[in-house]
Amino acid sequence: QVQLQESGPGLVKPSQTLSLTCTVSGGSITTNFYYWSWIRQPPGKGLEWMGAITSSGSTYYRPSLKSRTSISRDTSKNQFTLQLSSVTPDDTAVYYCNTAQYWGQGTQVTVSS
Repeated sequence: QVQLQESGPGLVKPSQTLSLTCTVSGGSITTNFYYWSWIRQPPGKGLEWMGAITSSGSTYYRPSLKSRTSISRDTSKNQFTLQLSSVTPDDTAVYYCNTAQYWGQGTQVTVSS
């Protein structure tokens, strides 16, 4: 059973960089499943795919977020990370990591001064 767990600060100031980590257990980010994704849900809105890193290390980003988004991984820790720069209150959301049918529990990130 693959398990994913998001971690990171719950409050980020405007213009700063949001950084979240997804720790994976029960599977390897280099061999199990192809896409390892970050997805968010702003309050009152639907799910928004932000980007993904593949098992081979290639990255893909939502075009509207590409200039501010970076996804990387630490294979020694079986983790992948999201960095979103120049955040605004519109980036307030619950952030999820995901692969296939497996989801983390989500972590609330609020952008506020």
